[in-house]
Amino acid sequence: MTDFHHVSVLLEESLEALKLRPDGIYLDGTLGGAGHSARIAAQLSTGLLIGVDRDPKALAAAEARLAPWAERVRLVHANFRELDGILDRLGIPAVDGILLDLGVSSPQLDEADRGFSYMADAPLDMRMDPGDKLTACEIVNTWSQEELRRILFAYGEERYAPLIAAAIVRRREQAPLRTTLELVDVIRGAMPQKALREKQHPAKRSFQALRIAVNDELGAVDSVMRRAIDRLKPGGRLAVITFHSLEDRIVKNAMAEAARGCTCPPEFPVCVCGKTPTLRLVSRKPVTAGETELKENPRARSAKLRVGEKL
Repeated sequence: MTDFHHVSVLLEESLEALKLRPDGIYLDGTLGGAGHSARIAAQLSTGLLIGVDRDPKALAAAEARLAPWAERVRLVHANFRELDGILDRLGIPAVDGILLDLGVSSPQLDEADRGFSYMADAPLDMRMDPGDKLTACEIVNTWSQEELRRILFAYGEERYAPLIAAAIVRRREQAPLRTTLELVDVIRGAMPQKALREKQHPAKRSFQALRIAVNDELGAVDSVMRRAIDRLKPGGRLAVITFHSLEDRIVKNAMAEAARGCTCPPEFPVCVCGKTPTLRLVSRKPVTAGETELKENPRARSAKLRVGEKL
């Protein structure tokens, strides 16, 4: 399987952020097509790259792409939220760098049969790992109207969430929703005409919300951010690329909390919690794509890179 091609976002900026050393140990928790990982592996001599992905197709493609450096690469089929277990099984207490390129990859969007895209007809799936049980089909056909409204609003920031949730429930009472374009039709029919005239596709926010719910993406990000800093060596770098405000908020807050240390209320005259900073923010503002990259890859427009260094 070598047709999994993903254009890596903020590639040079990510590599610079990691401060790669030839003898270092690095973990790419979102391997994808191995765009970032191939560049990391090429700079290692006695070091090790650990590539993690929950998508078997991505792993197969990455194995082929990383073949020239196979002796310094370990590939793992897992969710990056299992960071502790992954490193423990490999007998590695801490690493020199962790890279996370969050969100859905280009091949997952472009392969119609995965069900991620609202532009082509396909089964309502949206699983990053086909071995997972929960699908978008199960969510839209079995979850309550209130729960549908909640995820559409919380994960998709969809202002018409109540209308869309109600429309989904009415439609499934007639027959189950099975395909992506059936769902798109329901979403279109629920939204007012002024919303349909907007530049953004009317189903974009709803599909994002369903994808996040199916894969528990925000839960995974929150989980890995709680573990990643502890598994870095002193001086090690954590580099995280986000693509929407929900995941970026989690990353930003986790890094800020680790950099702040003390959690005592501001009115306390002295610290009583005893917590000290464990991370240094490499920059206060996130790194974003330049004009050249944006012209070559429009999907980079929403990307933000945040970097922290273990103290």
